[in-house]
Amino acid sequence: MIEYVIKGGNKLIGTTYVSGSKNSSLPIIAACILNGKRNVLYNIPKINDVEVMLEILEKIGCDITREENRIIIDSKNINTTIIPKYLMEKLRASIIIVGALLSRFKNAEFSYPGGCNIGLRPIDLHINNLKKLGTTFYIKDNLIKCVREKEVSKRIYLEFPSVGATENLILSSVIGKEKVVLYNTAMEPEISDLCIFLNKMGANIEGIGTSTIIINGVNYLNETSYLVMPDRIEAGTLMAAVAITEGTAVIENINYHHMEKVIDKFIDIGCIIEKYDQKIRIISNNKLKSTNIETAPYPGFPTDMQPIFASVLSSCIGESIISEKIFEKRFDYTNELRKLGADIKIYDNKAIIEGKRSLRGATTVSKDLRGGAALVIAGLAAEGKTYVENIDYILRGYDNLDIKLNSLGANIIRKEITY
Repeated sequence: MIEYVIKGGNKLIGTTYVSGSKNSSLPIIAACILNGKRNVLYNIPKINDVEVMLEILEKIGCDITREENRIIIDSKNINTTIIPKYLMEKLRASIIIVGALLSRFKNAEFSYPGGCNIGLRPIDLHINNLKKLGTTFYIKDNLIKCVREKEVSKRIYLEFPSVGATENLILSSVIGKEKVVLYNTAMEPEISDLCIFLNKMGANIEGIGTSTIIINGVNYLNETSYLVMPDRIEAGTLMAAVAITEGTAVIENINYHHMEKVIDKFIDIGCIIEKYDQKIRIISNNKLKSTNIETAPYPGFPTDMQPIFASVLSSCIGESIISEKIFEKRFDYTNELRKLGADIKIYDNKAIIEGKRSLRGATTVSKDLRGGAALVIAGLAAEGKTYVENIDYILRGYDNLDIKLNSLGANIIRKEITY
């Protein structure tokens, strides 16, 4: 097991950068299955989730070459449509490979996916809507087989604007002769990034960036190269680290247009934000004050930023209220924040945070990706040393977070724990 040892109290000052988007890289990697050709991807983060996704592609027959932040994927020689169970269990996003396999090969075999335990995230929405596209599912115990028995033109209304379900439906509809119209789709920038990548391949997708996406099926796709967008959640995490330590930093490779609700909240608590071309400066030299947050699908405040902002609000003067509208178990991390002295009370889907100026170091355990990042942020402002154990969760989604924070003046040591 690996842990972070954080010595708090240092103001973060300087310049750092944001890596490529985790939530954009994963579906784009899956999309490389579609054309059976060679694709070159740039700005891919070095994170565990990406490594699992690449391993899945290798197991089904893709040839993969990695050179720093560039990945070459050749899917010409895929020889199976069975996704290994042990890899599905490691990665929630592995479910979107099903849509790509159905689009190209008309069948797939898989098990229920794993990932962070932040609440119920059933795959029923995926299965029920893929059925509407002519897919038959055979489910026995934990094994799911599916076959695309016919292609159908379809208008599908999503009961909830699920990111994963939207991606799966897009991937499964790209190749073919039919037209599929999706209503009430997720509008996250990562969905747009996937659609732009697919159109560069030769797909015919309209309505990008809206809640209605139109996919006109095509017979084949071309090989291509693509630069993945910056990670807006990593950008928000770095901003939170600067804010809580009362620092000043420039964060590069950032698309602030994707972060308007998050930036607004940093301004609300007293930070100064200066926007430049693909970078921002955040200045946190005032006493930070409380604010209220309600998570919502994009363009609302992202649920992934909720735990991270809770850490900052724990150091802001006054009472803050966070209302979580997406995942019902997203507040589990607050038990660990309380070990650092945070005053947080949970009532159903609300967290009431009584801010205080001082947190104290303690031993904590990361239990999910963003909750783990929240503990790191709190540790930067805590007196003494904070230990964040089980950082494998953090490494799933952050590319060298400790190195980037240390470049701004943080004191974080990555340490192997032996028992």
